[in-house]
Amino acid sequence: MSGIDLDRPWGLHPQVAVRPEPFGALLYHFGTRRLSFLKDRTLLDVVNRLDTEPSARAACLEAGVAPADLPRFGRALATLAHGDMVIERTSS
Repeated sequence: MSGIDLDRPWGLHPQVAVRPEPFGALLYHFGTRRLSFLKDRTLLDVVNRLDTEPSARAACLEAGVAPADLPRFGRALATLAHGDMVIERTSS
């Protein structure tokens, strides 16, 4: 799966709840009843920043993701987008 457009604004779906855990986090979508596991604390930080940053790239960089790791985080966000856990925002 290829990554999302990191230069677009993304955010957590309004029906998704995030529960931090020692290993990362659980994401639960109340609409679809899907459960996703984040096994990376940095990815959790990225997801938590999506709603307030102008782009997914900015959220990644603010969370401390190295530029070389952006493709990997883009693929992780694409997986979350495919499951409707994160959605593209219509405005930044």
